[in-house]
Amino acid sequence: MKKLFQPFAIINKQTFLIMVLLQVVLALVLWHTASDGLMPQPGKVLAALASLSGTKVLIDNVLVSLALTVKAMLYAIVITLVIAYLSVLPFFKGIALFIVKCRYLTLAGLIFVFTLLTQNGSALKLWLLIFGIVPFFVTSFLSVIVHIPRQEYDLCKVLGYNKWRTLYEVIIIGKADKVLEILQHNFAIAWLMITMVEGLNMSEGGIGALLIKYNKYNDLTNVLALQLLIFLLGLFFDYLLAVIRTWLFPYTRSNKTV
Repeated sequence: MKKLFQPFAIINKQTFLIMVLLQVVLALVLWHTASDGLMPQPGKVLAALASLSGTKVLIDNVLVSLALTVKAMLYAIVITLVIAYLSVLPFFKGIALFIVKCRYLTLAGLIFVFTLLTQNGSALKLWLLIFGIVPFFVTSFLSVIVHIPRQEYDLCKVLGYNKWRTLYEVIIIGKADKVLEILQHNFAIAWLMITMVEGLNMSEGGIGALLIKYNKYNDLTNVLALQLLIFLLGLFFDYLLAVIRTWLFPYTRSNKTV
């Protein structure tokens, strides 16, 4: 028990799981007792989630959101890789650094610009999502490139590789596993933004459109049920990406981080 409150203490997996379970139970008890007439109790939220899960409306809207998110992620990772790989060329380094600084641009002020540049609401949502993701992807991958040990470049020199072969061996091939790691760590950004961009064009549906609909009518029980669903789906895809990374790159198992 003392180890739970000691800095850097190591506990076994079973103890950790029991501790987390107890914390979840405590949180639910506190939520239940603190709930008033406005805040629904956890039991009602779980019942609403169970009720929604059996409807075709929810399934269709979730699939719409997932399709948009996956499409945006694929576009974003391709754009990121092109920018990151070209950043080792001095001509493109400034462009890459500018894209990194675009993290501080708010989408709210750019919606009108993207509306003019896109042909329809579907394209508007897609490119807003991509624009929101890419700066974070680029930031993460540039950090990977910057922290590559000098010895890896020196080894390529010893082997007689030219600079283009060095780029291929050290960054493109050597850090391929980091692409999936960045995808896993930044998926939360895309999943967080999906509800916002879907609110711009609700005609195509999506979990964001459904969430806005329930918010409009102050249906807090269904709002919290959808939030719980979004959270659980996010956890599932985080786990799935981690499994895919481990399967494709088995040597990353020893480098796992919590």
